[in-house]
Amino acid sequence: MMIVIDSREQNPFTFAEREDVETIVGTLQTGDYSLQGLEDRIALERKSLNDLTSCLIGANRERFERELCRGRGLEFFAVVVEASFGELASKQYWGGLNPHAAAQSVIAFQIRHQVNFIWAGSRRSAEYFVYWTLSKFLREAETRYKTILKAHGKLQEAALSAA
Repeated sequence: MMIVIDSREQNPFTFAEREDVETIVGTLQTGDYSLQGLEDRIALERKSLNDLTSCLIGANRERFERELCRGRGLEFFAVVVEASFGELASKQYWGGLNPHAAAQSVIAFQIRHQVNFIWAGSRRSAEYFVYWTLSKFLREAETRYKTILKAHGKLQEAALSAA
């Protein structure tokens, strides 16, 4: 599996425990992680808790909302947070942002932009979620494309030309 990591990602996952992964650095229009060749279909945005809360205020909020708007145009997009919702609610982050205001912003973003925030609980769990989401998406895409090719009589031709 070829995972594209956005060149602006400051703390990228390594996927070191995954033998079936090759990572490449590229410029993604949306998100921090995607699949090579499917960048216009799936993206995942990684956030530490401090990063997320800094995206809820000022100019960062406007930039983050633009990212969420772009994500809405994909088949799958989610924000994967390396913390729990409880950590947000109990203000286990830097800065003066009120935890109630932070939680209300996230809830509003989910509804306004129809995006899921995945509260992974830890960095390791967030990496797990990103890996398996991309893996399942790729498997579903393969199945879909095989069905399309079969319906058009192209699956057998493709198999023969590959042999």
